[in-house]
Amino acid sequence: MRNASVARKTKETDIEAMLKLDGGAVEIETGVGFFDHMLHAMAAHAGWGLRLRCAGDLAVDDHHSVEDCGIVLGQALGQALGDKGGLARFGQASIPMDESLATAAVDVSGRAFLVFDAHFSQAYAGLFQLCLCEEFFRAFAVNAGITLHLRLVYGANGHHEAESLFKAAAHSLRRALQPLEGTLSTKGSLA
Repeated sequence: MRNASVARKTKETDIEAMLKLDGGAVEIETGVGFFDHMLHAMAAHAGWGLRLRCAGDLAVDDHHSVEDCGIVLGQALGQALGDKGGLARFGQASIPMDESLATAAVDVSGRAFLVFDAHFSQAYAGLFQLCLCEEFFRAFAVNAGITLHLRLVYGANGHHEAESLFKAAAHSLRRALQPLEGTLSTKGSLA
């Protein structure tokens, strides 16, 4: 099926997401402009259709919206993958954005883990706190049940650095989610 819909409502956020792993329209509206740009890039480069709407407590700050979108998008990916059989399972990518370079490696094994090795040149890209990138990716990886390693190799512009990370994650996932006969595990399953 490779599609999923997830809704999540708390006192801090109200989020709905529809994810199609094999493509479709991309419509993102979180109220956080730079984050919308990153999610749009991630979906486009992963080859996904994604409709994501978030109404969050932005009067507090962007943290709850960004983290909770990671939770919802991760849950949607986990649901869309089903038992995770019939996939290439592993993917990796290195993505340059002008002076910045980021790498990503993913295993859609069902074991949730994040390694995030990124030291941004600036604290902000526009009004967006770049430290929230780690919060998003942690929530995403844990709720999707994937192992994700992200590394910012170098850079000098926070916007480029973050965008290279999101695109590297997208391309590694695109490769890992390619169809493959059988289950790539010596155990015979990924559970």
